[in-house]
Amino acid sequence: MPQFATTPEPPYYAVIFTSVRTEGDRDYGATAVRMEELAKEVPGYLGIESARGADGFGITVSYWASEGAIAEWKRHLEHQAAQARGRREWYTHYEIRVGKVERAYSGPARR
Repeated sequence: MPQFATTPEPPYYAVIFTSVRTEGDRDYGATAVRMEELAKEVPGYLGIESARGADGFGITVSYWASEGAIAEWKRHLEHQAAQARGRREWYTHYEIRVGKVERAYSGPARR
């Protein structure tokens, strides 16, 4: 079963990163792990969920307590370097969307 982020009661924010990867790893996997480690250090980080298909199409959703926390993550220098490398090497296309989560529910009951 996939890992779900543990989020508080809304409201909170979601950053939705939808992308198409280039072929080959070129240190992508290690960088993704490092970015998650760094994001956890940002006050207001709530969690992440990510999936990628064999065709290279993927969606990563990170959850944040505030727009300020998102802005702090965007300003993080190592994150900015990874973003630049992503534009050069890892993605053929991506979209970023930011939304406020106002309602959240789950089901069926967790086991």
